[in-house]
Amino acid sequence: MLDPDSTLVPLAEDSTPPVQGLLHRPSEPSGDALVLAHGAGSNSRAPLLVAVAAAFAAAGFTVLRCDLPYRQKRPHGPPFPGEASQDRAGLRNVVNALRRLEPAGSCQRIFLGGHSYGGRQASMLAAEDPAIASGLILLSYPLHPPRRPEQLRTAHLPSLHAPSLFVLGTRDPFGSPEEMTAALKLIPARTSLLLVESAAHDLRFGRKAGRRDVGNELPCRIVDAFRLLLEEGKSAGGST
Repeated sequence: MLDPDSTLVPLAEDSTPPVQGLLHRPSEPSGDALVLAHGAGSNSRAPLLVAVAAAFAAAGFTVLRCDLPYRQKRPHGPPFPGEASQDRAGLRNVVNALRRLEPAGSCQRIFLGGHSYGGRQASMLAAEDPAIASGLILLSYPLHPPRRPEQLRTAHLPSLHAPSLFVLGTRDPFGSPEEMTAALKLIPARTSLLLVESAAHDLRFGRKAGRRDVGNELPCRIVDAFRLLLEEGKSAGGST
């Protein structure tokens, strides 16, 4: 069964890696679009992605929740490190397919984002190709492996030039608020850090979340925080 207000779409079947995902079309398109990628052990139907996509669609964004290439190959299990470049190529194909799929003018700006591994690959793609996205939404960015703070995943951050919103649980073992604040100083673009009190890496959308009220509250906070980040860019004279 499909999620409400979404459509299952195999896109650009001639592309390699192939593109597959679920598309949310807003009732009143704003001209903005968002691509969301899942975490390492999940897929495009992850509850967090579903909720965030629905909130952005309600705000006028066309949203595509995509399955990364490794997940299309294997229904379960984490990605292989040696295949990360293929996952970034898959994200690039998603952006290109979205531009072809939607009517002219409905995707004037495309933003990239995702949860954990998906967000990290989105940020690395944006560092490699600054023109690929107008901004980033990174949910629970995995700053380092748990209990290994010396293994920072920050090498590409100085090459990020898109406004970026980071959403972090204050109990995330992949990076503390203090560590993330320090990392954001490496980025030569506007950034914002949205903290979710007492949340871990799943931002309370995991199997043991136990809280029903977070379902609508957090996605709406993310939309508001991202809009504010973009508006601050306009006030500062930026083009985003």
